[in-house]
Amino acid sequence: MTTGPVLAETREELAGLLSAPRTTGRSIGLVPTMGALHEGHASLVREARARVGEGPVVVSIFVNPMQFGPGEDLDRYPRTLEADLELCAAEGVDVVFAPGLDEVYPGGEPAVTIEPGPLARVLEGAVRPTHFRGVLTVVAKLLGLVRPDVAVFGQKDYQQLTLVRRMATDLCMGVEILGAETLREPDGLAMSSRNRYLDTEHRREAMVLHNALAAGREAGVWGVEVALESARAEVRRAKLVDLDYLVIRAADLGDLPVDVPDGTQARILVAARLGSTRLIDNMPITLGRVPTHEGAR
Repeated sequence: MTTGPVLAETREELAGLLSAPRTTGRSIGLVPTMGALHEGHASLVREARARVGEGPVVVSIFVNPMQFGPGEDLDRYPRTLEADLELCAAEGVDVVFAPGLDEVYPGGEPAVTIEPGPLARVLEGAVRPTHFRGVLTVVAKLLGLVRPDVAVFGQKDYQQLTLVRRMATDLCMGVEILGAETLREPDGLAMSSRNRYLDTEHRREAMVLHNALAAGREAGVWGVEVALESARAEVRRAKLVDLDYLVIRAADLGDLPVDVPDGTQARILVAARLGSTRLIDNMPITLGRVPTHEGAR
């Protein structure tokens, strides 16, 4: 019989549960989520467990209003705490921190927030201008409350992962930010809590996002423009996909140089709407032919 995780709903409960492992020097792992957990989240838990061993793994579940803009899906975002606790129990999570709004933001939206910088104004930030301010503020709060040694985020939200890593480094937070590989459905669609919003027709066409990224990655040997055109050709096959962006940027999401050296490691990213649902995805891509060394086999 699987023993379920301990549920903490207040800061005091969380601190009490983590005081013993912190005193004995055991590592603590954190997986921040907004709930509606699926196998992709389970893979993050397994990454955290691999890093902390017998130390506690904490999963936070909090739908953060600060990262939703006007007209976004805050009210309809799925809340499935009972099912989430079952998944956490199956994965051996030690603590689920599921605070109410007043526990995270006592007194309302905080006067002091995290300024995410220029990277937050492009890609996702171009269409969701306050999103990353909300993301980084709540992540900073969670890191302060849990004080983990390692925190695990999925690579599907690659811009978020990049910004969280930069925040942890720039603000000397003393936590390792680990990016876990994106888990996918059998047809390649990246696992996401928002996939459940797709009707049958939109779900069938959603696989084009993965196909576009894969086509672009394969064509990366011929350079940025050929890779992008290969990816766009895949998107044009779908009638119900409204493309927000399809771009290739440096691995740190900075701009690529005008002349990209062969073997440059980069990222191809896509965002699109299918009906009322907006999905994002990305893949690593190698641009240009990988240089070979004389005598290499």
